[in-house]
Amino acid sequence: MTLRITPSILNADLANLSGEIARIPSADGVHIDVMDNRFVPNLTLGLPVVECIRASTTAFLDIHLMIAEVDRWAPGYADAGCESVTFHVEASAAPIKLARELRSLGARASMALKPATPIEPYADLLGELDMVLLMTVEPGFGGQKFLDLVLPKIRRTRALIARTGGDIWLQVDGGVSVETIERCAEAGADTFVAGSAVYSAENPDAMVVALREQAIAACAH
Repeated sequence: MTLRITPSILNADLANLSGEIARIPSADGVHIDVMDNRFVPNLTLGLPVVECIRASTTAFLDIHLMIAEVDRWAPGYADAGCESVTFHVEASAAPIKLARELRSLGARASMALKPATPIEPYADLLGELDMVLLMTVEPGFGGQKFLDLVLPKIRRTRALIARTGGDIWLQVDGGVSVETIERCAEAGADTFVAGSAVYSAENPDAMVVALREQAIAACAH
């Protein structure tokens, strides 16, 4: 299994995003949280800023849309050249149609679930997806404490993915750190969003490397 670290820039210096992205050359991608103060009670950057980021870096852009009317807005991020676009199933009126549209625009289609949203009702959708994102905190704010209660859902999702036989990434987002990443990897996650842990470190890139090594070690046990 290939393991990926995709740091979130939510906790980076938002006045110098290109510089902050340049501080994590070992990362497998850059996780960008888009919030609209409707789906979640917080407001962050949107498509114009993402387009500027796209123009300034060749890094793999992993967009996480925590927004209402996601069916309307998500395709714009794929059209802007972002490699992966994640929509929340709780905000989508037609998730299969949206996933197919994202793929048709050249992006990886990813579906996110809040901690309390079960994976089982969406088992038949997995073949339409390139990644499933399981939130390990309530979406909307960085720096929250990891919710261990999501670990069984990670295991169940990994089992459902295995049944499809497809190459579907399983991402976790929220409270991922040196204290929690091994539990996530052991449960079956292969792609890890770490925001505070990376950008609060003295050397963010060294933290990226350390997190990946911990995840690899956990999978080897």
